[in-house]
Amino acid sequence: MTRPEDAQWNAGDLGCGELVMELRMRLRQMPGLTLKLTATDAGASEDLPAWCRMTGNDLLSAEPPYFWIRARP
Repeated sequence: MTRPEDAQWNAGDLGCGELVMELRMRLRQMPGLTLKLTATDAGASEDLPAWCRMTGNDLLSAEPPYFWIRARP
């Protein structure tokens, strides 16, 4: 099931470290809004849910390589 988003970002095959640093900066600029992230790195399916739990951002849906994340307010 797809979800509406306020912004999109295609991170391609960025590895976990680079991906979450850039994601963090993007989400800080859009509190309470939803980002549709495209991430093709093999570890993204495991890394992104864990990162969201640790940072308080909401992973609304995951249909790899697509992830809908609502930035914390």
